[in-house]
Amino acid sequence: MKTLYLTFVNVGYGESILVRQPDSGFAMLIDAGGAEAGEYADNASGRIRTDDYLRAVGLDHIDLMVSTHIHEDHLCGMVPVAERLCPKALWQTLPPGFTAALRDIDPVIAPNASASKFIRALNDARRLFAGVEASGGQVAQVCAGHVEQLCPGLTARVLAPDADKCARLAEAMRAAYAEQDEAALLKALGALDAAMNNYSLILMLEFGGVRMLLPGDTNRLGYGDIPAEALRADLFKVGHHGQKDGADAALIDAVRPRMTVCCASSDRRYNSADPALLDALRARGSKLLFSDCPPAGEDTAPPHNALTIVIDASGGMSAEYEKL
Repeated sequence: MKTLYLTFVNVGYGESILVRQPDSGFAMLIDAGGAEAGEYADNASGRIRTDDYLRAVGLDHIDLMVSTHIHEDHLCGMVPVAERLCPKALWQTLPPGFTAALRDIDPVIAPNASASKFIRALNDARRLFAGVEASGGQVAQVCAGHVEQLCPGLTARVLAPDADKCARLAEAMRAAYAEQDEAALLKALGALDAAMNNYSLILMLEFGGVRMLLPGDTNRLGYGDIPAEALRADLFKVGHHGQKDGADAALIDAVRPRMTVCCASSDRRYNSADPALLDALRARGSKLLFSDCPPAGEDTAPPHNALTIVIDASGGMSAEYEKL
């Protein structure tokens, strides 16, 4: 258990986190960015599809895959990875077999690009979960309270959502898919899309005494009843791509991270990498790092394919931008 590598692949506006512990051979993938060709058309900042990155670094297996929530920029890039490297297990928040009972929805009915993305993510969730099961992997629902030692020295704790919230997500999806009228279906899907970020899995990883808080797209309102002491972490992947609602002063003070990773795109789409939020983190002494390289004054990152945090068993942390 000498070293853990936490790699944030540069998938542009999206999120893809590879966790590796070479001594044990353990490999874990948390989300995998989006699958839209346009996201990778301009790779001046080093953007790369997750599957291409995994091929380049020679990864030949995945022990655990985690889908934090159903949005295109987190989930759709997982499909080609799972088709090539079926994980032994996949964690997500819906009941076992839930998506198998749902129908595909034709994205052509979507009134705008955002709705189209969400419909494609829902369809790909069905494809992802069914494909993993068909290939012999286990698709498991995990909720708050789940704790598991993933490999020697590495523990994962699920902080949210709790079982009741997982049940509410499933019920909201059932209700949406039950709509027969197209307008009613689109309205229900729009509400589900808007709420999905705060159904994200919130993970706390711990290795060598270093705690890593990985909240998916959870914004500042999505931490619910998690006690402040449970949020304390050395590394914080700030939620919702560092948009203004990604964190507030109370959350930052609870986490008190030594390092913060912001998964914002180089064009700072949707006002990601919010300057005021970054200033608040910087003022509290947190080192800012980026999966892509948005302009952020003194913290601007160079073009890179990935950002890797290296954690040793004694609690040391270092970071480097990687260009393949």
